[in-house]
Amino acid sequence: MKNEHKTSVLSSRPPVVAVLGHVDHGKTSLLDTIRKTHLVDREAGGITQHIGAYQIDFLLQKITFIDTPGHEAFAKMRSRGVQAADIGILVVAATEGVKPQTIESIKHLKAAGIPFLVALNKIDLPEANAEKVISELARAEVLVEKFGGDVVVLPVSAKTGVGIDKLLDTILLIAGLKGITADPNAPLEAIVIEAKMDKRRGPLATLIVKNGTLKRGQTIYTETTEAKVRALYNDLGREVEVAPPGFPVEVMGWKALPVIGSLVTAITSETAAVVNPRFAPRPFVLPPLDEQKKPRIILKVDVAGSLEAIKENLGEVAELVSAGNGDITDSDVLLAKSARAIIIGFNVKIASSVRLLAETENVRFKLYTIIYDLLDEIREVAELINKPEAQEEILGEAVILVEFPMDNERIAGCKIESGRIAKGDLLRLTRGDTKIGETKIKSLRQSKKDVVKTEVGSECGIVFEKKLDFRVNDRIIAFKRKELLV
Repeated sequence: MKNEHKTSVLSSRPPVVAVLGHVDHGKTSLLDTIRKTHLVDREAGGITQHIGAYQIDFLLQKITFIDTPGHEAFAKMRSRGVQAADIGILVVAATEGVKPQTIESIKHLKAAGIPFLVALNKIDLPEANAEKVISELARAEVLVEKFGGDVVVLPVSAKTGVGIDKLLDTILLIAGLKGITADPNAPLEAIVIEAKMDKRRGPLATLIVKNGTLKRGQTIYTETTEAKVRALYNDLGREVEVAPPGFPVEVMGWKALPVIGSLVTAITSETAAVVNPRFAPRPFVLPPLDEQKKPRIILKVDVAGSLEAIKENLGEVAELVSAGNGDITDSDVLLAKSARAIIIGFNVKIASSVRLLAETENVRFKLYTIIYDLLDEIREVAELINKPEAQEEILGEAVILVEFPMDNERIAGCKIESGRIAKGDLLRLTRGDTKIGETKIKSLRQSKKDVVKTEVGSECGIVFEKKLDFRVNDRIIAFKRKELLV
């Protein structure tokens, strides 16, 4: 296949902004006000279409808004290992303050690791109390500029339009500081933010292009389906030929509805995973030890007394991403996926639909009815998490007998001394007591044939996925990481 990738040209792209907050605090009203005010600047008389996102012009720059409000939609986009938004807006009503969904939204924004600002909505109403809201935000660990933090709070009114231009100006300032760039000539990377079935046009999905350029006539792929792009529609419902980085576009031509949050490329998911391993579906594993020194827990319990007892007894053993009362919900699963956490339930239930979502998203959960069992297992995980050797199961060992080149690759000729070695195993290369590195198998051969597995006593040739400086007599250890809290 001809390589069509042109010279790399990095340039700034429009920031993608997601709006989160408590129900009835004005998320939708705010988005509608921004759209009505600034779409007129781009194309007078244009009738906007709800495709899940829209783009505005402000101060000769473009900003893309995801107008599928709500932290659950936001988390679903993130749950598959991709990041749709560059910047977040937390909408809080100045008349009501911090509410349960505000707290939930804060957790999702922090798990996303993106900068966000607070839009203090309904500031025009007489009962608005900005100082009270700022104090409540501080208690929710959102440190605003007034208290020495770096989160900007802007008073706005979605009803009158007060503060909207200042809000947009701040978004552009944050985007400039963050340095949001893309390469229109790079291989396509886009994210599915909405999908629906249309009686006339069939499966439709809205994508935001993060890198590269999407063109009509292209064949594009997700993990689960593909599309021959028959038509592209912008947020005014008009057909366009191309969608550059930062551009939201509705795509017609899918074989089936793609999953929200899926990464879209112009090559199959299998090929994409080879080109860039981060495109590959990722099973649940504990985060690398340099990133996590404690198990991350989402705790759901039956009553407040149980919650306080468990939190007090856990102490500093675990990092509580979230803790609350009630049954485990879809939102808990999506937050756990985003934060790479484990869900722990005490005397609560998990509905079959939520259980299915957890299994689909590879989120681990466990239910307890005895508090001491819960505490003991979490402490055990906390001890194991800092002992890599205790988390591993040895599958097989081999010694390198010879090295020979073939097709510009270094092949390690090995003899399996115990167990077995198979494709997909994690491999550790050691020299005496020294660890040389870890990798996986790129190819495994016996008698010039590709094989999936080799058993004890046999000889084979191994090409490592990652180039390691191996030598004769080095040892190879095949292992897998144990799943904790199963």
